[in-house]
Amino acid sequence: WLGLNKTYSITKHGEYVLRIELQDWKEHTRHIEYLFSLGGPDTNYTLRLSRLSGSIPNALPEHTELRFSTADTTNGFSCPGNYLGGWWHSECEETNLNGKYVTPRSRGRLDRRKGLYWKPKKGRYYLLKSTKIMIHPTDLKSFD
Repeated sequence: WLGLNKTYSITKHGEYVLRIELQDWKEHTRHIEYLFSLGGPDTNYTLRLSRLSGSIPNALPEHTELRFSTADTTNGFSCPGNYLGGWWHSECEETNLNGKYVTPRSRGRLDRRKGLYWKPKKGRYYLLKSTKIMIHPTDLKSFD
């Protein structure tokens, strides 16, 4: 993907929308959009979200500073080491869009949790075939 430093460089001077598109193994595509801000390297790329719209329940905490964590920079969480892949974790099981590519036929709950999934607080896991994470300015006219 684009990377944290480049994303921060793009978004630091304006308001941006984060759109996440998720496709499950039955070829259903859903999305969610957030107004977001991303801090720089001095804040561990802290992410703040405010939901705008979407066709899937929210699985990321809003109005909270989420620090990006990886296996070598956990920021107090063991999630990246346990669930593979860096992400903005608040709890280990809410979502993992940078995990291992796991098919639905994988055996064992723990193996599936290392895969790509989206899990709302009160809801089931959405085991994912593909994900897209996109950004655009809130004012598209200024993008010209």
